[in-house]
Amino acid sequence: MKRSKKNRKGNKPQEAKKSTGINVYKRLIKYVLPYKKWFFVSFIGYFIASVTQPLFAEMIKKIIDTLQSEGREGALMLPLIFSGLIITRSIGVFIGSYFVAKVSTNIVHDLRCEIFDHYIHLPAKYFDSNNSGYLISRLTNNVQQVTLATTDAIRVIIREGMTAVGLLAYLFYINWQLSLVFLSIAPLIVIVVTVVGKRLRRLSKRLQESVGDLTQITSEVVVGHKIVKSYGGEEYESKRFKKKSSFNRNQQMKLTVTTSLQKPIIQIIVAIALSGLMYFALMLMEKSSAGEFVAYLTAAFMLPRAIKFISSANAKIQKGVAAAESLFEVMDESIEKNKGLEVFESCQGEIEFKNVSFAYAGADRTVLKNICFKIRTGQTIALVGSSGSGKTTLVNILMRFYECEKGKIFIDGCDINSIEIKNFREKIAFVDQHITLFDGSIKENIAYGSQDIDSKQVKAAATDAYAMEFIQKLDSGLDEQIGEHGVKLSGGQRQRLSLARAIYKSAPILILDEATSALDVKSEKFIQGALERARENRTSIVIAHRLSTIESADVIFVMDKGEIVERGTHKELIHKAGAYKKIYELQFQKIINKNTNKPLTAG
Repeated sequence: MKRSKKNRKGNKPQEAKKSTGINVYKRLIKYVLPYKKWFFVSFIGYFIASVTQPLFAEMIKKIIDTLQSEGREGALMLPLIFSGLIITRSIGVFIGSYFVAKVSTNIVHDLRCEIFDHYIHLPAKYFDSNNSGYLISRLTNNVQQVTLATTDAIRVIIREGMTAVGLLAYLFYINWQLSLVFLSIAPLIVIVVTVVGKRLRRLSKRLQESVGDLTQITSEVVVGHKIVKSYGGEEYESKRFKKKSSFNRNQQMKLTVTTSLQKPIIQIIVAIALSGLMYFALMLMEKSSAGEFVAYLTAAFMLPRAIKFISSANAKIQKGVAAAESLFEVMDESIEKNKGLEVFESCQGEIEFKNVSFAYAGADRTVLKNICFKIRTGQTIALVGSSGSGKTTLVNILMRFYECEKGKIFIDGCDINSIEIKNFREKIAFVDQHITLFDGSIKENIAYGSQDIDSKQVKAAATDAYAMEFIQKLDSGLDEQIGEHGVKLSGGQRQRLSLARAIYKSAPILILDEATSALDVKSEKFIQGALERARENRTSIVIAHRLSTIESADVIFVMDKGEIVERGTHKELIHKAGAYKKIYELQFQKIINKNTNKPLTAG
C-alpha cells in the first residue's frame, strides 16, 4: 500500500445566522461582484435614459415659451431635439436592460450550479430528512424566483429610481419650496412598502413550500404510477394533490391581493400629494412663465409612474428574498466530513471492523452493536440475515455515507476517516440493491464516473456481467438510450448493467448489496460465473437473501438485530445447525414447494 499526503483545508460547518430580508439580499448582491463591469455599463445606460425624462419636461417648457414669444425663434429645432431625446433614451434603455440581464442571468446560473454542486456533496442524512420535492423545487421554482429579485427588480429599481432622482432634481431646480411639500409623502410610502414587504415575503415562502409539496406528489405518482394503478390509489392521489394545490392557490391569491392593494394605496397617497402640489403651485408660482409652470407640473406628474414601478419591484424583491433564503439554507448545510489527508496510490483491500456501533439520527434503536471482524485481502465474505438486521447499514458505514458513533474501520491498517473521501471511494465498486441508472446510453451508464470511456473495456465488462446477451439484440447496441432510470429495460437487464458498471470500475474492493435479486434462474447461473471472475484478486462483501449465491464465500456472517450471531463457511454453519441452517432449510423448502406446486405451510 502506498500513501501520500494531500494538503487540503478541513470542511467546517458554517454557523447558522439569523437572516433578515436585508441580510439575505446583501448576500445575494455579492454574486454581482464578478460582473461589476457589466453592471457599471448597465448603470451608465440607465443614467442616460433617466436624464432624458426631466429633459422632456424642459422640452415642453421650451415649446410653450416659444409659442408665446414673438417670431417663435428656434421652433424648427424643437422636433429635432425631441427626436434626439427619444433616440438617446431608447439607446440608454437598451444598454441598461441588456447588460443588467447579462449580469442577472449569470448570477442565477452561478447560484443554480453552486446549489447543485452543494447537493452532491451533502451527507446522506440530509437527503434522509428532506423530501425530494423540496430539493427539486429549490433548483427550479426557487431559483426562478431569485431571477425576479436579480433581473426584473434590479432593472426596474435602477431605471425608475434614477428617473425619479432626475425628476426630483429638476423639480428642486425650478422650485425647491414646492418640492419639499411633495417630498412630505415619502415617509408614508416607506411605511406602506415596509409593511407590505414583510407580508409578501411571508406569503412567498409559504407559496414556495407549497410548490415543493406539489413537486413531491407529482414525482411520487410519475415514478410509482404502476403501484398507484394496481392498488387503486388514483382517487387518493387526486385528493392529496387537490388539497395541496388548493393551498397553493389560496397563498397565490393572498399574494395577489397584497400586491394589488399596494399599488392603489401608494397611487392614492401620491394623487393627494399631487393635488396639494397643484394647489400650492397655482398660489406660489404667480411670477413663473406658463412654460415653467406646465413643465413643473409635467415633471411632478411623471413621478408617480416611477414610484409605481419601484413599489411593484418591491413585491418581486420579497419573492426573490424568500427564495434566496431557502437556497442559502441549503448552502449553509455542512457537506460530508472529509478530514482525511491520506491518499492511497494503491490498495490491497484488507478490511477490519473494530467495535463498531451505530444508530440513525433521531432513532432510539441501535442498528449496529459492537461489530468486529477482519477480511483478508482477496477474501469474499457474505452477510445474511432478516430485513432490518443491519446488513445494508454496515455497508453504508463502510462506504462512509454515515459516520459510526463508536469504534473504527480500517483499510489496509489505515483508519478510513484519515483517507481523503474521494480517493477512498475510488477503491470501492458498489452495487446497490436499489438499482440506479441514468438517462443516457448503455455505454455511458457502464462507464459512469469515468472521464474517458474505453469502449473495449465497456464491452468486456458487459460481457462478464452477461449483459451483452441482450445488448447485442438492441438496435444501437451499447449506444442504445435506456431512458430515465433505465425504464426501457427489464429489472434483470438493469441489474446486469449495474454489475457491469462495478466490473468496469475494476476497484480492489467490491460490495454487492442484493446484486442478483432481480435475475431469473437462467441469468443467475451465468452471472455467478461472472461474479466469481469479478471477485478474483478483490476483497468482496456480498449481501444476499438467496443463500445459493454465497455458498462459496470464504466467511459467512449471520446478522440479527445489529449483531453478528454466527460466522463461518457454508459447511461449518450447516454443521453447526444454528440460525444459518434454519434460514437455509426454509429457502430450500420454498424451492421444493415451488417446484412441486405445493403451498408452503407454516411451521
